[in-house]
This record gives sequence, structure tokens and C-alpha cells, in this order.
Amino acid sequence: MTDQKRAVILLSGGLDSATVVAMARAEGYSCYTMSFDYGQRHRAELDAAARVARDLGVVEHKVIGLNLNGIGGSALTDSSIDVPQAPSEGIPVTYVPARNTVFLSLALGWAEVLNARDIFIGVNALDYAGYPDCRPEYIESFERMANLATKAGVEGQGFRIQAPLQNRSKADIVKAGVGLGVDYSLTVSCYQADNDGRACGKCDSCRLRAEGFQAAGIMDPTRYF
Repeated sequence: MTDQKRAVILLSGGLDSATVVAMARAEGYSCYTMSFDYGQRHRAELDAAARVARDLGVVEHKVIGLNLNGIGGSALTDSSIDVPQAPSEGIPVTYVPARNTVFLSLALGWAEVLNARDIFIGVNALDYAGYPDCRPEYIESFERMANLATKAGVEGQGFRIQAPLQNRSKADIVKAGVGLGVDYSLTVSCYQADNDGRACGKCDSCRLRAEGFQAAGIMDPTRYF
């Protein structure tokens, strides 16, 4: 390992997480990305994550297998629940129970092994206000827990959970990523993308992505089926 500061970054293969990888790289971090094969219906995002990791030159890209579809309870893991095609009130059915907590916990474990002090996640409280595990108070609480629950934290080598997109609009995220050289044609954001990574153009994630590119005045490279 080199002396360069290291970061573990949760990389879903979507627009936000790709932008976060580019941001961490621009800040001088040696980037280690982690994705999850958790039983999601939009598995094309895993291929997208691998493409983004290669394109942005990460040191290592790790895919962890989980079985969150064994729990169900979400339109993203249970095919019997339809992905909504219009905005809804309250917490949406695309919320996956405990997903960010599970993901961050595994990223924390890898960070401790790597002697990395920083974990990046692409949560956004403005666009995804319906998800409880995207709120600033959740991120702050997880960071406190991380420093109580680990050998590194107890020995005074604390962790930081960084969420640089927390309060950015989707348009601002797109502009920042383009400025950092992110190739958004490699990414997949759709909740029900087909095997070729083509988007439905109707789900909430597709809507937010399209609105972001339009507001940014930047051509949207998304492919639709």
C-alpha cells in the first residue's frame, strides 16, 4: 500500500455514486469502490459500476453478494411489488429496508482492513427526502456508531462518513460530475433497467435524472427501452 490517503466508496453504478468517486479522486484519495449484488431487480447497475470503476481508475472494485431479496419489502427486491411510475407521498415502496445501514457497515469493515479513514456515499437529501437512511442525521449517527464499534475508532483513528452530494440539486451534481470528467453514458440509474442497461424513463429515479440533465443544460446520454 502507498502513503496516499485511501477511501472506500459505495458505488451503485448510478449517476450520484459515479460523481462521488470522481470527487474523491479529485481530492487526492486512492479510491476503493464497493458494490452489492443484493437481489436487486435492476442488476444492470452492477455492470455499470464495473464500467465506472474502470473508467475512473479505482485501485480495486469489490462486489459483495447479499440476499436482501430474501427479506423483501421493497419494489427493488420483490418483483411482486410494482415500481411506481409517479411521485408518491411518504416513504416510497422503492425504499429497501436497512439497505444503507448494511452497505455502510460492510464498507466500514473494508475501510478498517485497508486502514482507510474515509467512507463516501452518494446519498442526497434533496431529491430523496422520502428515504430515512439518506438524511444528514442518519449519516451523522452512523459515523458516531462507526467510531464506537471499531478497533480503529477506539484507538483514536476515527472514521468519517462523507456524503458530498447531501444538499446538492441533481443539476448541480450533473454539472460537478461533467466538470470532473464523469462519463454518464456508462451509468445506470433506472430502478427497472433491462439487461442491456436501458432505462424505463418512467420511474422516480429516471424522472429525477432527466430533470437534472435538463436543468443543467447538458445532454442526457441515458438510453431508453
